[in-house]
Amino acid sequence: MKNADDRAASTTGPYSAQPVFLFGIPVDFILFGLTLLGVAVFHHKTLEVALTGLVAVTLYKLMFTGFRQGAGLSGLIFQMHHEWVVLANLFLLLMGFAILSRHFENSRIPEAMPALLPNGWRGSLVLLAIVFVMSGFLDNIAAALIGGTMARHVFRGKVHIGYLAAIVAAANAGGAGSVVGDTTTTMMWIDGISPLRVIEAYVAAVAGFLIYAVPASLVQHRHSPIEKDAQRGLHIDWTYVGVVAAILIIAVAANVIANLKFPTVSDAVPVIGLAVWIVILAAAPLRRPDWAIMPETFKGTVFLLALVTNASFMPVEELPVASWQTALGLGFLSSVFDNIPLTTLALNQGGYDWGFLAYTVGFGGSMIWFGSSAGVAISTCIRRLNRSACGCGTAGLSWWRISWDSL
Repeated sequence: MKNADDRAASTTGPYSAQPVFLFGIPVDFILFGLTLLGVAVFHHKTLEVALTGLVAVTLYKLMFTGFRQGAGLSGLIFQMHHEWVVLANLFLLLMGFAILSRHFENSRIPEAMPALLPNGWRGSLVLLAIVFVMSGFLDNIAAALIGGTMARHVFRGKVHIGYLAAIVAAANAGGAGSVVGDTTTTMMWIDGISPLRVIEAYVAAVAGFLIYAVPASLVQHRHSPIEKDAQRGLHIDWTYVGVVAAILIIAVAANVIANLKFPTVSDAVPVIGLAVWIVILAAAPLRRPDWAIMPETFKGTVFLLALVTNASFMPVEELPVASWQTALGLGFLSSVFDNIPLTTLALNQGGYDWGFLAYTVGFGGSMIWFGSSAGVAISTCIRRLNRSACGCGTAGLSWWRISWDSL
């Protein structure tokens, strides 16, 4: 499989027609930016906005500029043929990782974790560290919601809003250096970037954790000290744990073997995604997957694929040169716009320090509540359920006020 830097040469070639500029900006980017703005503003209609934006960009390119692989309908077909393996891998992994997250929750390990917490503000700090570690192999949404549920339990529902922000930050930062911990890093992995080039993001992620986690833990301790009740009769389901481990190990092994031994196959077949689903289905007789979460997961996956496809149509040769400044700017943009399409643009462009980029786009969304899916998930949970089972906060608490000014 070609990596992002190798693919840059083929994806930044000349279009069949030059981009049309408006106020010095390619119209492609204007339409794409309006799509991302619509996602940020109409966050209850994200799928509809993403699909509308994709249709608008597709029609514009069909009528005016053509695609990277050619003009007209044939150009679109060749473009999608070029992208289908990446899109199929992403689809299979996102759907599969939702099952993986639910398997981990059903193992009851999250319920056992509060017993590991020390007393005092250090207990609050360790809880954030648990969220950070969990996010390394779980989706950041699952890690944030598990952390929120744990916090609600040990703080008797009195969770400080700054501590909620820290939970989201830990969930985002914890996955920044793991190719299975965040959709953006998974995309890099699918694109042929070695996990070893991404793992360096943990240098910044750990340093950042100390900066926000310690003051947030102190604030939470003053707000409501930790209270633990030992759960009696709690038994961890190690079969679920074994299935989760098997999914992760087989996914990594399939990617390594395909790239080293059969590179042409990985360019033609979604190897990683298929490997994940083979394990899920093979283990189904042992532990049945929670198929009930698939409809909602499917909608979220289609939303992300629409944004990724839209981003793949962009004239990346018109972007600023890849540099640490550009990567930092993408991180700030990810606090307002979805980081998935921003990552796609960077992958198509090539030339980045991928560990640095993984950290900026992964952690940057923590600055504003709608900048990351974890923040949206917890805010939705709070607004709809308040102090119910996943409410994670006191009555009347609203994530609309969250920013790092809370700390």
